[in-house]
Amino acid sequence: MDDAVSDIVSALRKYHLAGTFGWQDVAQRYRRSKIGAFWLSINMAVLIGALGVIFGTLFRSPMNEFLPYLCVSLIVWGVISTSLSEGCTTFIAAEGIILQVRMPLFTHIMRVLWRNAIIFAHNLVIVPIVFLVFGKMPGWGVFLAVPGFVLLALNLLWMMLILSTVCARFRDMTMVVQNILQVLVYATPVMWMPSTLPSHLTNVVLYFNPFYHLMTVVRAPILGQPLDLISWAVVVTMAIVGWLIALSFFSRYRRRVPYWL
Repeated sequence: MDDAVSDIVSALRKYHLAGTFGWQDVAQRYRRSKIGAFWLSINMAVLIGALGVIFGTLFRSPMNEFLPYLCVSLIVWGVISTSLSEGCTTFIAAEGIILQVRMPLFTHIMRVLWRNAIIFAHNLVIVPIVFLVFGKMPGWGVFLAVPGFVLLALNLLWMMLILSTVCARFRDMTMVVQNILQVLVYATPVMWMPSTLPSHLTNVVLYFNPFYHLMTVVRAPILGQPLDLISWAVVVTMAIVGWLIALSFFSRYRRRVPYWL
């Protein structure tokens, strides 16, 4: 486990590398565009508006409740699903750097998460606009979304670390993970509200779904919903157990990653 800890500590000390690479990834994607990265926000706003009308009508939900909920849900789910999906190909995409430059492998994981955190921040611009349109005020509890996002990021990091290592060896796992994420978006309350579930399904669909808890610690404070201690406890436990597993796993296979590439 010492090798894994050493790699991660070294990457954290050189955090500016991940930060620079992440900024360049976003900037390069929208180079020569006058609006730049805010095309991300425009695309997300169009998606929220279209899905809000469609699913709000299907579920017969009040638009002043459903659209703010859908807005925050899609933005939070976006950072989760994109981070995990891109996490699968992190080492594969960085093959040239890994094979030619001596750099901590965890730097590439941080790079992907930072890139998606930037996109998340751009999309958050939509939230106050939607709230103003529907006259919704989240209250001071909104600041709990900050530690909630930190916990979400900690969990995403260990998941991405495991996925990137596994997918470097087994390339088909990338497709498997992407298919699972496509199913999870419907099994997790992203485009539907938990209140629409029958009571006998609530425990099964929600409380045994880790992604529900990961979303809740960020989404609930923004929406001004009551603090869900169960979700916070689950997310903290996931972070502790997940990192112990990830460190053990990464320590065992870290040296093999360049050979798999």
